[in-house]
Amino acid sequence: MSPDKPVAGVSDMRARTFVDARTRGLLVAVYPGDMPADSDEAYGLQDRAIDAFDDSLTGWKVGGINGDWRDRLGATRLAGPVFSTYTHDYEANRLDMPVFAEGFAAVEAEVTAVIGRDVPAGQTEFSREDALSFIQSLHVGVEIASSPFPEINEHGPLVTISDFGNNRGLILGDEIPGWQSLDLESWIFATIINGEVIGEGVPTGMPGGPIESVRFALENTARRGRPMKAGMRILTGAVTGVHQAYAGDEATVTLNGAHAIDCRLVPYRPG
Repeated sequence: MSPDKPVAGVSDMRARTFVDARTRGLLVAVYPGDMPADSDEAYGLQDRAIDAFDDSLTGWKVGGINGDWRDRLGATRLAGPVFSTYTHDYEANRLDMPVFAEGFAAVEAEVTAVIGRDVPAGQTEFSREDALSFIQSLHVGVEIASSPFPEINEHGPLVTISDFGNNRGLILGDEIPGWQSLDLESWIFATIINGEVIGEGVPTGMPGGPIESVRFALENTARRGRPMKAGMRILTGAVTGVHQAYAGDEATVTLNGAHAIDCRLVPYRPG
């Protein structure tokens, strides 16, 4: 898909608008039409957009659903795609991470899972033990959340789902030492923006922690006809919070004062 041309062939204007904006670096000042009314509609929009986006899936992000929305949707989590051009392995040098400068952007410290084997065809239900069996490793990671729609977090999780789950980047860092013990209380993450520690925490904020996020993602994607493949990564949810940031900001995520991932947010410019 050319960044100079509007996207075509997507029947729903909302999905078409978000694919076009993400491809061409455009602002979506107002939500393009009716906001989705339920999870089926929201994930239907996401699926149409995934199919129209000219990139391959390399993983998924999982985000938390909070407050009254949990009861309304009967869910604690949401999922969004991560694409090849959004995916980075950290190799000790600061990464420039593109964001939609006129939209929304945030930095999130996350436990990130690498999937070790393909999900068998037809499997759509997963236990916690199943989830553990699919995990090859758990890593220090960063999600760059960004959307061309500045109000994406102001209208609830269905709107977030409809625009790729608000993802614009995944950075995979060091494998967490001894992750198999799942001693989550000892995994102290910190997020630092422009030299200031703005959040610290351990990955127990969402019910069931990172393993439940992996289980949810396996089930969500398999039921949508997009079963996980070996090597895919899963961002399992913000550990220290969702920290809004802006193009030009520099951010660092650490685990127990080490395993640092350094990045700088830069404006997305289609090339």
